Amino acid sequence: MSPTLPAGITVSVRVPASSANLGPGFDSLGLALGLYDEIEVRSTDSGLTIRVEGEGADEVPWGPQHLVVRAIERGLESAGVWADGLDVVCRNAIPHSRGLGSSASAVVGGLAAGCALAAEFDAALAVDPDRMVQLAAEFEGHPDNAAASVLGGIVVSWTETGSGPDSDDIALPQRTYRAVRLDAHPSLRPVVLVPEERSSTAQTRGLLPDLVPHRDAAFNVSRAALAVVALTQRPDLLLPATEDRLHQTQRAPALPLTTTWIERLRAAGIAATVSGAGPTILALMTSAFPDELRALAVAEGLRVLEPGFAEGVQVGTAEGARIG
Repeated sequence: MSPTLPAGITVSVRVPASSANLGPGFDSLGLALGLYDEIEVRSTDSGLTIRVEGEGADEVPWGPQHLVVRAIERGLESAGVWADGLDVVCRNAIPHSRGLGSSASAVVGGLAAGCALAAEFDAALAVDPDRMVQLAAEFEGHPDNAAASVLGGIVVSWTETGSGPDSDDIALPQRTYRAVRLDAHPSLRPVVLVPEERSSTAQTRGLLPDLVPHRDAAFNVSRAALAVVALTQRPDLLLPATEDRLHQTQRAPALPLTTTWIERLRAAGIAATVSGAGPTILALMTSAFPDELRALAVAEGLRVLEPGFAEGVQVGTAEGARIG
């Protein structure tokens, strides 16, 4: 039997948004943005109460199927403990279905809350950031957004596939998700242009071919490697470093406004890419966003936000705040 948490343990979590791919780094490059969802969780004697405020409050289930609740339970399960009841409050600022990692943030926030509840019960149950990346990426299916929300800054993530026995001693593949954090060049500032329209990651991923030409794969390898240099040391190289041949052109028919704005910004010398699966546009700047482009974007229904880079998920407890 798993030990049960006593009622009254309370934790709070602040988790950042994220942008993935950054042009050529499909499913591997990401960065954390200073837009935050906040979660408060208290263990209770029984039942589940959940309240959601802000983005998506009228669209997500207020019950056990809520993504944050499922992630809290997974965090508790991974620690080997349980709670008879939970009181959960979610305050959402990250736009949903816009390519800003809202689902990854919900997963990371819920996992962090569940693991923090367990650690308040028994300090030996605390998890480190590497374990949090693994848990979140297992939940999400890929590590780029999740790793950014866990670690903050810029992340390079990857997947290692090994093998392990199942119950019949037949070797099955096992995935280990890993990520490292990089610090952005001090002159770099992210700007996001957020449309009102929404996008489904599953739908836009379905537009991608199963096979790509060798020359396109080689092109993206070179640009992804260059992106690491540009983001951390040589921001003057950002325009070529954010070129892509694997996913943005393929998704363009489903994202006409996004595509128009990426072309417009790049023509102006601004390194712009699709943020994740879109439709948000990520622009990586070393100077102020031009006033004339800002006015045009607003006129076309885009929110222009300058969130800055973010640190990773923050957990607050009765003893204070801690990272990761």
